[in-house]
Order: sequence, then C-alpha cells, then structure tokens
Amino acid sequence: MSVERIHNLGDLIRREMDQSQLALIDLGGPVSPRHFSYADLDERVNAVARGLLKRGLKAGQRVSIVSANRAEYLFCHFGIMRAGLVSVPVNFKFPPALIEFVARDSDAAFVFCDSARAEQLPEDLPKVVFDAAGSNGFDSFLDSGPFEAVRPGPEAPGMFLYTSGSTGKPKGVVLSHHSHIWVSKTRLGKNDFSAQRFLIAAPLYHMNALSLANLSVFAHASMVMLPQFDAKNYIRAIEDYQCTWLTAVPPMIAMMLQEKDLVARTNFATVQHLRMGSAPVSNSLVNSIREVLPNVKITNAYGTTEGGPVVFGPHPDGRAQPLLSVGYPHPAAQIRLADGVLQMKSPGVMLGYHKADSREPKLSAPFTEDGFYVTGDIFRVDEHGFYFFLGRADDMFVSGGENIYPSEVERLLETHSSVQQAAVLPLEDNIKGYKPAAFVVLKPGSDLLTEDVLKQYCLKHAPAYQHPRWIWFVEALPLASTNKIDKARLKTMAFERLEAVLGNTLRLPDE
Repeated sequence: MSVERIHNLGDLIRREMDQSQLALIDLGGPVSPRHFSYADLDERVNAVARGLLKRGLKAGQRVSIVSANRAEYLFCHFGIMRAGLVSVPVNFKFPPALIEFVARDSDAAFVFCDSARAEQLPEDLPKVVFDAAGSNGFDSFLDSGPFEAVRPGPEAPGMFLYTSGSTGKPKGVVLSHHSHIWVSKTRLGKNDFSAQRFLIAAPLYHMNALSLANLSVFAHASMVMLPQFDAKNYIRAIEDYQCTWLTAVPPMIAMMLQEKDLVARTNFATVQHLRMGSAPVSNSLVNSIREVLPNVKITNAYGTTEGGPVVFGPHPDGRAQPLLSVGYPHPAAQIRLADGVLQMKSPGVMLGYHKADSREPKLSAPFTEDGFYVTGDIFRVDEHGFYFFLGRADDMFVSGGENIYPSEVERLLETHSSVQQAAVLPLEDNIKGYKPAAFVVLKPGSDLLTEDVLKQYCLKHAPAYQHPRWIWFVEALPLASTNKIDKARLKTMAFERLEAVLGNTLRLPDE
C-alpha cells in the first residue's frame, strides 16, 4: 500500500515494503521478550477487527483499552480503528471511579484490559482480558483471516484520548483518522526511518507514546516497548535491544541519569536521537545528557493532545535551535500569540471535546472564531523567530503584584551546578497573596547544597520576587500517570512539611 492510499489510522502498515521485517519487541507480555514482524502485526490487527465485528459492534462505536503497555494493546488499538470503530485508551492509573467515568462518558460498548485492571471495570461492560484463558480471553476473541480496512469519512473520529483530569473531570479529546495520518506523514516527510529502533516507555494512553508508535509503524521501523517506565529497565533496554531513538518526558531522563552506576557501565553507542517534550527542558538536564550521550541529537519538542505534535520545527534559514527553544513554527502549521498564549491551526488539531455541550459545567470551546486552537500555554519569541515555552497560563500566580510562572523559577534553580531538577509551586501568603516554594533534586555526587545557599543564588541571578521562600531537597520528584511531575503530590508534601514546622495549615491556590 502506497503512502497516498492510507486512509485509516489503524492501517498504517506499508505493504509494499518487506513484511518479514521486525516491527515490535514487546517487553510487557506474559513472557519477555516477544518479537513480532510486520506480517505478524498485520495478521493480529486484522483478527481484532474481525473479532469486534463478529461480536456485533458497529462502525463509530467506542471501545476502551485499560492496560499496561504490551503487544496486545497495539493490536487492539489499530484493530479497533481498522474496523471503523473508535479506540479509547484509558489511563489505568486512574482510581476506579474515574475509569468508570471515562467508560460511561465515552459510551464504551466494549473493553480490552489486562488482568490487573479487570476488576476495576464496570461489571455490565463486555470485556476481553488479555491474559485470561477461556471464552473471555484474548486468544479466544481473535478471528483470524483477511480484512479490508474501513474507509472513514474526512472527520470520522479514530480515537478519543482523555485528559489527565488534574483540574476536573477528564475531557475526551476527539481525534480523527485524517488528523493523525497527516501527523505521521508530516513527521516522516522525506526521511527514511526504517533502520531506526524506537524505545517506548511512556504509557500508550498518552499522545507521546501513541504518536511514536504510529510513526514507527508508518516508517516501517521497529519499536521496543516497555510495560511502563522504570529507570533501570529503560537503561537496560537501550543497550540490550540497541535502541537508536528515545522519546521521553524530561523527568524520565532525569530519573535515568540518577542511576549513576548503571549508566556508567551501559553502552549507549547506538542512540542517535533523543526527543523530549510534554514538560520544560533545563540547561542542567541537557548538559547532564551530553555527558552520557555526547553524540546524540537532542530535540526539545512541543505538542499537546488537542493540537498534536506537529507545531514547531527547524529554522528555514538553517539557524541552530537555541538549547531551550522548542523551535521555529512548522510550515504546515499556523502559529500566533495572543497576550503570550499560543494559538495554532493545523490538520492535526482535534475535532473538539466529546460531549462538550452536555457536561456540567459545560466545556468552553477552545477555538477562536477564526478556527485557531487556544493552547493555554505561554510562550516568548526571540529575534530570530524561535519560540520558548514559559508555562501554562493557568499555572501563573501573583506574588506581591508580580506574575510568576513556575517553569521560569524551575529553570533558574536548574542553572545551579549542583541542581538536577526542580519543581516550583505557590503557597498562600496573607501579605503577598502567594509565595513560591520549591522541591529540588541534586545531581548525583554533587557537593552538599543548603537551602540558604540556593536562595542566595536565586536572589543574585533573578528578581527577588521570584526566589523560593521555602526549598526542600528530595531524592526524586514524584511522577504522575503521564510521567510528568506530580504537582498535586508535591502540594501535599509541602503542606505536610510546613504543618510540621509551623503547626498550622497553609492553603494552596486550588483549594
């Protein structure tokens, strides 16, 4: 199948290429590793599509997947879409009540899950369990045989991806087949990635991982897939399976670098590319990466679930991208700033939020009158047109009349030679409104650093209002289900530490 003839997001396999080529090394199944060729992948995706239709499901119905990463997850994700249904990957780290909410909100008619999550699902929802035997097991569900992918309409949804729910109930982001076929085509361009081996450790319910899996299949490359991120297993997988391309959220890489002994004895010679996104990148982290991977090409990327990953790219004049910039506006995307907030338009943007009008309270339309998606992310632009991410508009807080973006203070802290990572959050103050506080992870083997020394460093290198009034040193920052830093957990930790010291309760902004 030529590139031009791909119309279904579940049918990205390039059949004009060698089907015996390795597509997937799965480290998350019942035995590990499991190897699958493109012929194997195609056969199992067809079997899922046929199995769904045999069960009586109809085009447009939603099918949920609640599982850690494994080969069957991808078989189902592509098979659901190939059959003309809508794939709904669900954050399995949600509490049972939110898992049920997503199932009900999406109107899921069927669900695939692993055994660890089977008991968290509504009893009335028909399900197939990946690692179960018998009639409700995955092997029994499959219906082997040929299948011609359904050709969806131009705005037919291929998948719903739900937001994290950190600021309310999760929202279902409706993404079309057309939009993410375009994303894969645009990301590949004229490049030949068929010799690349991608490492996937982010969860498949997240755009980061799904988009990479799409690209790997479309490029006829190979991927190595971990069940979930673990720093030691991530490092071992790079060497054991000779991965060439890493895509990660910055905290994942920071945690990897904390495994200093294992890193020191690991051969990273095969790694050519490291693409980081979904969270700010610091000078400190990049410098630490280059000590371990001196020859790797580091890309600081930007994307959102709603807007897709094709937003920025290289400069048209060939200018080198500044270290902390996310790049120059991609020629296939329209970009503008309104009061510093990024607005964008491209074929990769979502169709909208599922049931936006029926939610209580109603979901506000994230689009301008002329069709630009309003990201809610604050940027600045330098004199050469390079964009720099400053933070979320709704993360900004006011301290003594001054606007503070936590990411700016985090970057400041991370410029100190002993600091590996920092996370900043606001604490309520009767006089200032809010004051910044920080949790800090030191570099392995770094000199002992005190709170006072780090405060003085901030006062020397930035406006006084930005310096954290409280600094706590921790071995690692907690990660949320998306592998970003868990700010909600940090707020709880800040409350506990301050209460222990002050003996009273300080409120946080969202309380």
